[in-house]
Amino acid sequence: MTHPQSRRQFIKTATMSAAGFAILPSLYSKAAPSDKLRIAHIGLGGMGNAHMKWFAAIPEVDIVALCDVDEIHLGNTLKTLQGLHPDTKAQTYGDFRHILDRKDIDAITCATPDHWHATIASLAFQAGKDVYGEKPLSYDVREGQIMLKNATRYNRIFQMGNQIHAGENFHRVAEIIQSGALGKINTVRLWKTGAPPDLGSPSPEPVPSTLNWDMWLGPAPYTDYIPAKCHFTYRYFLDYSGGMFADFWCHIADIVFWSIQPKGLKSISAKGEAPAGIADAPQWINVDYEFDGLQLHWTSEPPNVPGAAKRGIGAYFEGDKGTLLCDYSTREITINGETVTDIPGIPQSIPRSPGHQQNFVDAVKNRIQPESNLAYARELTLPMHLGLISYRLGRPLQWNAAKEKFVGDKKANALLSRKPRKKWDLV
Repeated sequence: MTHPQSRRQFIKTATMSAAGFAILPSLYSKAAPSDKLRIAHIGLGGMGNAHMKWFAAIPEVDIVALCDVDEIHLGNTLKTLQGLHPDTKAQTYGDFRHILDRKDIDAITCATPDHWHATIASLAFQAGKDVYGEKPLSYDVREGQIMLKNATRYNRIFQMGNQIHAGENFHRVAEIIQSGALGKINTVRLWKTGAPPDLGSPSPEPVPSTLNWDMWLGPAPYTDYIPAKCHFTYRYFLDYSGGMFADFWCHIADIVFWSIQPKGLKSISAKGEAPAGIADAPQWINVDYEFDGLQLHWTSEPPNVPGAAKRGIGAYFEGDKGTLLCDYSTREITINGETVTDIPGIPQSIPRSPGHQQNFVDAVKNRIQPESNLAYARELTLPMHLGLISYRLGRPLQWNAAKEKFVGDKKANALLSRKPRKKWDLV
């Protein structure tokens, strides 16, 4: 049986990349002692470039490496970085494993497609690096478990990139709900409108010479190259992501898990419809969750509650004393028939964020987990995975929260994990 290459075996046997893109320096050199956090960015599409710009604006950060399997993305991002910091000495790579072997890198950010998130993060933890990782946390439930195990074992810092968490509005909503002003919350309704684009039914094409398609696929099943499956629109394919649902769940469900920490998930029942064309992530999906003492509902259209129709994304909390409607930046609290935007008598009880990326930098320096840490992010993300499994099977499912297994359902339990392609089974 052939075992996958270890990171060090890979480094020993790696060949130089295409001309114009540096790979490994011949000798690793320790950075000069300073307060700078040395960061590498892996995955340089739209969100990866946002990462680079965010961290480039933080004085305590030095961006020392960039990585992407697409040479065009890589070259364009380097030019952008050079425009922001003309004196940058950042190295460029086509394979993230080169970055993980560098001893002069403290942390990485990961903005690859979803199916790479857990592998890169887990290997980074093993390499002694902290991680700022994009949402969703992982491709499946088992990957999240592996990430947490590795982060704990190697004492690493992790921040999930649900940037809305850092905003004033979510902090204030959590304070209001936790104050008890709405009484016991018994029902929460979440929604996000929008549908995947019609990607048609295109045929495979030759792989561009500038793209490492095999590595882009990585642990996912092999398929011939079709441009619609790559880069931004990857999220509409279940082999790589979970569509609009997976993309936005953590942003708006975040306020639920932060405010009331739902526990004891018992059942999941999803209904939905696949889109036309080659995409197979849900065109729309509605999911009903039952927790201990809480009903949580996700819909692809606003629910029939006051104020929801004017919001494309939102959360509606129903308590026995009142309700609260919010989105990323606004809120409406209704108690005894009166609607207000705040309750001044409720004191500020949650420390405000210095900014999501700054929170990560501070956490790395102080060795204290940030707000969207891995344990929290995994608990937040897990119901999303289960909703997709119910959608794929087309039936309700019973869940054992203590064991993190479906009750008496081998077919559903088989979807909690996916065996990676042998070549890319790296963790």
